[in-house]
Amino acid sequence: MNKQPCVYILSSQNKNVLYIGVTSNLPARVWQHKNKVVEGFTHKYNVATLVYYEMHDAMESVISREKQLKTWNRAWKEHLVNKANPQWKDLYQDLF
Repeated sequence: MNKQPCVYILSSQNKNVLYIGVTSNLPARVWQHKNKVVEGFTHKYNVATLVYYEMHDAMESVISREKQLKTWNRAWKEHLVNKANPQWKDLYQDLF
């Protein structure tokens, strides 16, 4: 799974905050969020539960998808997560 472009959604534990990001190494990037390695939005709002991700063949398509998802309203984002992960379980362990 390493070095594959993907877009992902993280959630806070209470599901009040969502974060959309892009990476080419999902396990490493989520680990960074979980361990608060980088200061920023996810660190400040304690957002580290991986609830959704999409793998793509090229970084360009991932970036386009990220931009699209960021324009969506909250209900659309929740619907996307609910379709793929109805319990909103943390998918991080499934990456290994």
